[in-house]
Amino acid sequence: MSEPELSADLRRFILTSVPSVPYLEAVLLLRAEADREWDASQLARRLYVPERTGAELLDLLRSSSVGTPVGAAGLRYAPAPELADLLDRLAQAYATNLVAVTDLIHSRIDRRAQQFADAFRFRKE
Repeated sequence: MSEPELSADLRRFILTSVPSVPYLEAVLLLRAEADREWDASQLARRLYVPERTGAELLDLLRSSSVGTPVGAAGLRYAPAPELADLLDRLAQAYATNLVAVTDLIHSRIDRRAQQFADAFRFRKE
């Protein structure tokens, strides 16, 4: 049985707004436990990443309107209304088509790395 294809708007969202798999995992974790407040150390422990990465992820979630600040350094899942449905569909796609979603995220990262490497390529002029 084949996995459902990702919709065009979901593909576009992943390519433009999901910088990494840990970011996506953080979104999904906050979504799954929407009534909970998260700080960097709690998020880092649950995602098995360094605390610094947890803090960076919280900052990204805050700036991308996925969460709302709670207290001095906390965050709670509260996506902007225009994002809520898209994040629900992303969660469903990740649950049913993990490989396609992660491949899309990695293709974005690979393109950026190639663009960076190309900037240092010597050319005859």
